Amino acid sequence: MARRAGALIAAGLAFLTLGPVGIVMMQAGKGALSSADYAALRFTVLQAALSALLSVACAAPLARALARRRFPGRGVLIAALGAPFLLPVLVAVLGLLAIFGRAGVVNGALRGLALPEVSIFGLGGVLLAHVFLNMPLATRMILQGWQAIPAERLRLAQSLGFRPADHWRHIERPMLRDVVPGALLAVFAICLSSFAVVLVLGGGPSATTIELAIYQAVRFEFDLPRAAMLALLQVTVCGGAVAVAAWMTAPGGFGAGLDRALELHPPRGWRRLADAGVILLAAAFLAGPLVAVLLRGLPGLMALPHAVWPALMTSLLVAVLAAPLAVGSALALALGRAQGTRWLEPAAMLPMAGSQLVLGTGLFLMIFPFASPAAVAVPVTVLVTAIMALPFAYRMLAPEARALVADYGRLAGSLNLRGMAALRLLVIPRLRRPLGFSLGLTAALAVGDLGVIALFATEDGATLPLVISRLMGSYRMTQAAGAALLLVICAFGLFWICDRWGRGGTED
Repeated sequence: MARRAGALIAAGLAFLTLGPVGIVMMQAGKGALSSADYAALRFTVLQAALSALLSVACAAPLARALARRRFPGRGVLIAALGAPFLLPVLVAVLGLLAIFGRAGVVNGALRGLALPEVSIFGLGGVLLAHVFLNMPLATRMILQGWQAIPAERLRLAQSLGFRPADHWRHIERPMLRDVVPGALLAVFAICLSSFAVVLVLGGGPSATTIELAIYQAVRFEFDLPRAAMLALLQVTVCGGAVAVAAWMTAPGGFGAGLDRALELHPPRGWRRLADAGVILLAAAFLAGPLVAVLLRGLPGLMALPHAVWPALMTSLLVAVLAAPLAVGSALALALGRAQGTRWLEPAAMLPMAGSQLVLGTGLFLMIFPFASPAAVAVPVTVLVTAIMALPFAYRMLAPEARALVADYGRLAGSLNLRGMAALRLLVIPRLRRPLGFSLGLTAALAVGDLGVIALFATEDGATLPLVISRLMGSYRMTQAAGAALLLVICAFGLFWICDRWGRGGTED
């Protein structure tokens, strides 16, 4: 049953992913790229590469400090590194503007000291926002590499009297050689399809990505052949990045340990001060924009424009529909793969080769001859959001589904436990925790997403992130901060509700 459902979902996913891309390819033959489009390609690759390098360069010392130091609040800080995954991108940008913008804290201090001000717009601002959003991801990935080093290897290093330089040469550097390429490519692939950050902080034609060029071609110029050519270019770049990431993924070389606890003996002196400085700087960098949004958003809550409330309802509707659709489809694919249908895994990863605006452009081209795209803005947004979230939900559910089939597959077969009965009595009770976490994460991402809705929506069909973007564009920053705080409350609230259901209502 799971194999059949997984196959049907995989076929539908392939149609919904490759169909719009095929329409784009057919339409692309009628268009041509200009020098500005190739400049957008160069900037897209440049900002993604620099964002990946800076994020990992900042994450490596932070992960190292967290791995070898124990201090009060360490667990809370590591858990807080997951907050940017739930934080809507526009909220992060708004917080960074409050700190580094023209009227921000940093420029206010520079003016007070009679020093030149800094500008957050352009390449520098895009890199700053991407580091803020992606450094926590890179930190968690590299920290897992440090934690995967067997305690026996570290005890051997201590017994041999390794100095810090020896420890780096023989233990840390080999681990980083395995882990860092994956972190670099993950951040690079994410930043290739960045849209909201560049929309707000891009700073003009010299700082335009392919995603933003697609949006401008459809929304402002209505040049559909050019938008199709740009979408095809984006698919090529993103697909290449995903393929390289899969090819370069390498296993660690330390082997297995006995999972024994290790009493840490981290280096002292200036290295201890350096670790403390890195942790404090990272905590301040991540907390500052969030505190700024909170402080500026509280007064804005009292003066929200009327457009915020219907937009909030639309965003919640998108999240409530897209999250179960994505997680339910991912569960069927994960169970089918666990039962031996190997081709379901690449089918689940297929959306990662594209982007929301690429799928949105294809669907726009498909719908435009028959109906007004604005009339189907919400259903299309739900569908595209679910498709783009499905690979992440699949990655969270696949290991648990494999364990479930390995532990209970034969018993369920002997009891002829199939279909809805198996789902109700076996799958949901045993996978409730990862299902709740996946639902929460997907719902939080969906409620704060600014992507395909920007192509389709009119004034009456906007989501809350789109309304926030419009408020920021009209320099109504207090109202934008209030709406952003409301969006944060909704995103974290949806995650908390779903995750609490997954944990059975407990707080552990």
